[in-house]
Amino acid sequence: MRSASIASTAFAAFLVTAAPALTEEQVAIPGRGGVTLKALMLKPAGAGPFPAIVALHGCGGLGSPREPVSARHRDWGARLQAAGFLVVFPESFASRGLGSQCNVRDRDVRSKDRAYDAFATAEWLAARPDVQRNRIGLLGWSNGGTTVLSAVRDIRRPKGVDFRTAVAFYPGCRTMAKQDFRPRIPVTILHGLADNWTPAAPCQSLPGVTFVGYPDAHHDFDYPNMPLRTRKAAFSADGSGVVTIGTNPAARDAAISRAMAIFRGM
Repeated sequence: MRSASIASTAFAAFLVTAAPALTEEQVAIPGRGGVTLKALMLKPAGAGPFPAIVALHGCGGLGSPREPVSARHRDWGARLQAAGFLVVFPESFASRGLGSQCNVRDRDVRSKDRAYDAFATAEWLAARPDVQRNRIGLLGWSNGGTTVLSAVRDIRRPKGVDFRTAVAFYPGCRTMAKQDFRPRIPVTILHGLADNWTPAAPCQSLPGVTFVGYPDAHHDFDYPNMPLRTRKAAFSADGSGVVTIGTNPAARDAAISRAMAIFRGM
């Protein structure tokens, strides 16, 4: 795990290194259990009110010291902002003094904790006059996608507001598939059928969700311009700890179109 100072510095550095076309703001959101969530907010031009998206990063956090905000989050943030959405990326790990959790087996921050982060962010958004409180969507990737599933179950929800719809990219579904999973809002899972980090099969078995699988697509298939490669991870489908990640252009284009249509229609 990285130290709190490194994680915080990496997060704050985005304000210096981000593409100037984005209108961004680093915000602090009161979280559950005394946690103050560091978050990145991207806001469209104008006074609003805007529909909003709570976007949840994967196990690597929002970025790294070398790339304070990853290319995937930059790409999605700019895309959603240009489409008229106010987007907030709460940083669940840096807010707790942690770095990447991708190689950590016994994680200090669970999907339940991150679901509460998403709830706190939705509640914070609902109190803003520039947000359409009845049009707040939820989006997540990998560990953030698993958090999406945790956040949409009937057993817990935000206070005084709720998400309108949710999209989860390649979540880990093994635990959910063993539980009595019932989503309270529409949920779409977009998954690569060749994913050997978070396998698609358990997600296909979840009741009450729309599952869309993309042939020959691996983990991170929507990441912009990432060549296929292997990496180490704390978990993998075959137990080896070696997984394949990288862009699948056809799957990426199709998934982006589907996700954007879902959010525009909420």
